[in-house]
Amino acid sequence: MARQPTFFIPHGGGPCFFMDWNPPDEWDRHRQFLKDLPGTLPERPRALLVISGHWKEPAFTMQTNPAPPLLFDYGGFPPHTYELTWPAPGDPALAERVHDLIRAAGLPAAKDAVRGFDHGVFVPLKVAFPEADIPCVQLSVASDLDPGRHIALGQALAPLRDEGVLILGSGNTYHNMGVMMRSLRCGPRGDIVGGAFDTWLTEATTCPDSEDRNRRLTHWSDAPGGRDAHPREEHLIPLHVVAGAAGDDIGRKTLEDHVLGAIESAFRFG
Repeated sequence: MARQPTFFIPHGGGPCFFMDWNPPDEWDRHRQFLKDLPGTLPERPRALLVISGHWKEPAFTMQTNPAPPLLFDYGGFPPHTYELTWPAPGDPALAERVHDLIRAAGLPAAKDAVRGFDHGVFVPLKVAFPEADIPCVQLSVASDLDPGRHIALGQALAPLRDEGVLILGSGNTYHNMGVMMRSLRCGPRGDIVGGAFDTWLTEATTCPDSEDRNRRLTHWSDAPGGRDAHPREEHLIPLHVVAGAAGDDIGRKTLEDHVLGAIESAFRFG
């Protein structure tokens, strides 16, 4: 069984890939990146493990629901976006494996038998895996959003890569919605924001020394534009998990796009 890479994917804004925009191509590059992602894998994964910034719990909590519903955890969008479907099955056995790995690493772990997929999962994966025929488990971030603990979480999950599990961190590299909305009002494209932080983040994530990479990511808030890009870091923290799971694999940028007046990027390890 081939080792799966790990990815940090930007999941866009709300149900962005399933509605009309002005300009109409606003999300085209994001959408194409997600469509192309399965074709870049060494083989079809046996399961997906997704860490979304939209689920925070005191302990790292895994979804054990065998048939997760969709959580339409966004508001103010067209009615049809609340009728989307993505009926991927859960994987209780994988959830148990994840729970055991986290506990073995000395980290707090919990289970949730009811939780469904939030839009950080089903919106991007409906594009990437539209058949919804690969089992999927969602894993929360910890509510303390501690960077080092989330890197340690990823390190605990690393063995799954050799077990056919594709680990995906779902968030955004820029998530200051107030600034993005103000920038967008400046014109059709607006002034692009987030460049300084994206440059720093790219250098940190693609650092060839994994220890140095993880050290830099731990101190992300000291980076140029760090707190401007992430007043709250729940959309960045999934990157720390996949970087931890990457081990010594070197990161590379696989997408850089300008959307809603900001730079958004994706990264792959392995």
